[in-house]
Amino acid sequence: MPAPPRTLPSSTDLRGARWLRSSYSTGANNCVETARPATGPGAGLLAVRDSKTPDGPALLISLRSWAKFVAAVH
Repeated sequence: MPAPPRTLPSSTDLRGARWLRSSYSTGANNCVETARPATGPGAGLLAVRDSKTPDGPALLISLRSWAKFVAAVH
């Protein structure tokens, strides 16, 4: 089984993904958004993108790695 991609050149490749913004974000549109794609190249992973560039790249990481990251910075 090939390894899943680590990034997508455009978050638009995650069609139908429901992007969520952090509750800590301000109205200045300067935050991170996440999505959990059910199908496609990011299925089973967490997609992360910059809210300022919604058509820009998305980082794909495991849910476990994201939980560790959030715990470390929280």
